[in-house]
Amino acid sequence: MGATKSAVGLRDRKKIQTRDTIRRAALRLVQANGYANTTIEQIAVAAEIAPSTFFRYFPTKESVLIANDLDMVTVDALAAQPADMAPLKAFRRSVEITLAALASAEWRFERARLRIVLSEPELRAAQMDEYQRTARRLAETEARRTSRDTDDLEVRVFVGAVTGSMLTALDGHPSGIADRMYRTLDLLEAGMPFT
Repeated sequence: MGATKSAVGLRDRKKIQTRDTIRRAALRLVQANGYANTTIEQIAVAAEIAPSTFFRYFPTKESVLIANDLDMVTVDALAAQPADMAPLKAFRRSVEITLAALASAEWRFERARLRIVLSEPELRAAQMDEYQRTARRLAETEARRTSRDTDDLEVRVFVGAVTGSMLTALDGHPSGIADRMYRTLDLLEAGMPFT
């Protein structure tokens, strides 16, 4: 997920571009050969970098597929919402901003990446760890946004609810993620009326 040229300097743009090139090369190779049959060396060759450069961007092979810049876009968008906006409304707005920021090529990449992550047990477990890190960032962000403590019961329940909605949205075919995300938020906002 790239940033605008005006917001990011040349050096940072090159880092973002290299990171993206590595991720796309890894995805192509895993799609063609399978996760277990793809090596870091193969990814480096496909990305036209040295293996040592790979490790400057990603600590492990699994991390190249687990890395998800969208979570940080969502967290940053949540932080930008007004303090007096209701938590679920603020989160919905942050999801809308995240989804709107995705170009169609990036959305295709994310769906393909998720398809692989969710089909490989090792990657799926690592993805769950990443969700926990995202939940912590969401709690910290919402606590700051609303001038509360991260251990505040309401903050924790909010984070549990939206994290659960994200996990539910991701459980299924990647092409329906956005629809499922909005539907889960609709249910939360309606107070979970079982019909």
